[in-house]
Amino acid sequence: MTFSWTDIDEIAYQLTEQRGGDDPLTVKFTALRAMVEGLEGFEAEPGQSVNEQLLEAIQQAWIEEKQDADADEDDDASGYRPNQPFR
Repeated sequence: MTFSWTDIDEIAYQLTEQRGGDDPLTVKFTALRAMVEGLEGFEAEPGQSVNEQLLEAIQQAWIEEKQDADADEDDDASGYRPNQPFR
């Protein structure tokens, strides 16, 4: 399966999977562009322009994907924890 610049959700997913330890908020757009171009399965479409708006959308989607992944890890914790424990 291949994806390109317009597949923002797939890019965000792949960044979370392959670069999960990175903080999306600290990655400069020049580095983000290089990261995306280095993802397995990424193939840029000929003539596709890459601008700040596109990279910002990818960054935001990556932040959301990372938050979802972190929430899923919390859900997998063993044991029952009530929302409001008795006191």
